[in-house]
Amino acid sequence: MEDLAIFLSKSLTGWLVIQVCLTLVFIWYLRSSKKKLLPDDQLPKTAVILCLRGADPFLPRCLRSLLNQNYPQYDLKLIVDSHEDPAWKIASETITEQEATNVQISPLRIVRNNCSLKCSSLIQAVRELDDSYKVVALVDADTIVHVNWLRELVSPLGDAKVGATTGNRWYVPTGKYWGSIVRYVGNVSTVVQMFLFQIPWGGTLAVKTEVLRQTELLDKWGQALGEDFMMHDILKKQGLQVKFVPSLLIVNREETNLFNLIDYLKRLILYSRLYHPRWLALVSEAVSSILFPTALIILVLESLLEAKWEAATLLLGCYGVYTVGLLLIMLVLELEIQRVVRSNDQAMPIGKPFHVYAKLSAATIIKMLIAIPLTQWVYGLAMLSSLWVSTVTWRGVSYRVQGPWNVRLVEYRPYQWLDQPIDSKVSL
Repeated sequence: MEDLAIFLSKSLTGWLVIQVCLTLVFIWYLRSSKKKLLPDDQLPKTAVILCLRGADPFLPRCLRSLLNQNYPQYDLKLIVDSHEDPAWKIASETITEQEATNVQISPLRIVRNNCSLKCSSLIQAVRELDDSYKVVALVDADTIVHVNWLRELVSPLGDAKVGATTGNRWYVPTGKYWGSIVRYVGNVSTVVQMFLFQIPWGGTLAVKTEVLRQTELLDKWGQALGEDFMMHDILKKQGLQVKFVPSLLIVNREETNLFNLIDYLKRLILYSRLYHPRWLALVSEAVSSILFPTALIILVLESLLEAKWEAATLLLGCYGVYTVGLLLIMLVLELEIQRVVRSNDQAMPIGKPFHVYAKLSAATIIKMLIAIPLTQWVYGLAMLSSLWVSTVTWRGVSYRVQGPWNVRLVEYRPYQWLDQPIDSKVSL
C-alpha cells in the first residue's frame, strides 16, 4: 500500500505540472496571437449555415447576432428540421423583426437514414450553394457571436496553408444547477485539448468551399454522427491546417442538470471514440484525471479505517494540493477568457447591456472547488457507461451506431413544442 501511495502521489503531482505547462502554452497563444483582418475587398463571399431542431434557449439573440455582422458579402442559410418545429416560428419572427434580406430559411427536405439530422441538413445547405460562395461557415444555435465574428473567422483562410478556422465555447461557472458547474469544469480542459490537437468545433467553424468539394468531407458527413472532429485528419491529408482563432472563444450561458449532463457526456465520449484523431491520448488523460485522484481518495479512507493517521494526512495533503492546483488553473484561465471576451465587447447577460458577466464570487469559487472531484466522478461514470452505448438519442431522435461510418436513424419524428424543457435556459 505504501508503494502504491507513493506512486499515486508522484503521478498526481506530475500530472498537475503537465496541466500547468499546457495551460501556460494556451495562455501564451491567446496573448501572442494578433488579429490580422482582411479588408472588405479581400473578404470572400461566405455562406453561414445554421441547422436547427428545437428552439435553443437563446436562439433569437443568436439569430440577431448573425444577421448583424460586420462583413461585406454573406448570406445566412437556415435549415430547420420541419415547418412545425418551434425554431421555425422563432426564426421567421426574428428575420421579420430585423428586416433581413441576406437570409434564407428552408426545411430539411431529405431525412437521410445513414447519418445524423445535422449532417443531413449540412449536406443539403452546401449542395445548394452556387460557385460564388468561396467560404462556408458553420455555427450552432447556442452561439451568440460578436459583430466581427465572421470577419475574424474568415480572415485566416487567406493563408493557403489554412483549410479551416475555428473557435470554441466557454461555459460560465455561475449557473444554478450542479450540472452546469460540472460541465464548466470539464470544458476547461477540453478547450485546451482541442487547441493542442487542432480539433475544430462545429459551433464556430469556417472552411473553404473548394476544400469541401475537393475532399471526401461531404461523403463522410453522409455516413457520420457528427461533422467536426473528423475534419482534422481529412484536412491533414491535404496538407492543410486547422487554425484556432483566440478571439472566437464564445461564452455559453445555457444551463444543464446532472442527469442531462451524463447523457450529453455519453454522447460526446462515444463521438470522440468514433472520430477524434487522438482518442488514445484522451483515454490516458482520463486515467490521469479520474482514476488516480479517485484511487488516492480510496487510500485515504483505507488509511483512516486502519488508524494510519500519518499516511492519511500525507495522502490527503497531496490530494488537496492537486485539487487546489486545478482550481487555480481554472481561475487563471477564467480571467484570461474574460479578457478576450471583454476585448470583443461581447454580449453576456440576456436583457442587459453588452458586458462581461459578473466577477466570480467567493461562493462560486467554493462551488468550483467542490465540483472538481464531482466532475471526475461524473466523467468517470459517463465514460464507463459509454462503453456499452450502441444507441444515441439526441433531441428526441435515436441513432444506432455500430461504427464511425455505420450509423442508422432508428426513427424520425418532428420536434414539437412539448419537447422543450420547462426551464427556458436549459440546453436541449
